[in-house]
Amino acid sequence: MKIHIFDTQKSLKILKPAIRKIVKTVIEHENQLCAEVTVHFVDNAAMCQLHDDFFNDPSPTDCMSFPMDGESEPERILGEIFVCPDTAIEYGKTHDIPAERELTLYIIHGLLHLMGYDDIRVKDRALMRKAERRHVARVDELGIALHVNNLLET
Repeated sequence: MKIHIFDTQKSLKILKPAIRKIVKTVIEHENQLCAEVTVHFVDNAAMCQLHDDFFNDPSPTDCMSFPMDGESEPERILGEIFVCPDTAIEYGKTHDIPAERELTLYIIHGLLHLMGYDDIRVKDRALMRKAERRHVARVDELGIALHVNNLLET
């Protein structure tokens, strides 16, 4: 499985090996076929622009997912996730949650969207939240932790 990671933001120094482990763990735990997936870490301005371009909403958001191939594709390109560490930092400050914990949730949430989970309807949202909790627990169980450095505080 190819896991591409692009990091253009300057708020957090993100270590790619942990990202790869999280992505691989979630995809395997969901029993999904995946030849390739891409995770982008972007700043708030870029995320707002993407949100506006694709959803006609210029407000900040935590993550966005763009699925590619369907489940039946033998060399399935799962898709792309855009994650905003700035949002994780701000949310973490106001809710007393470490930014890396929130960022882990955003990655898992984005992957679940790529694999067909949705959170629009109440029933679907409940299934997604259950899957998020399951995967966060699995990541914790395996000792996979994001270690990030907040570059804004140095």
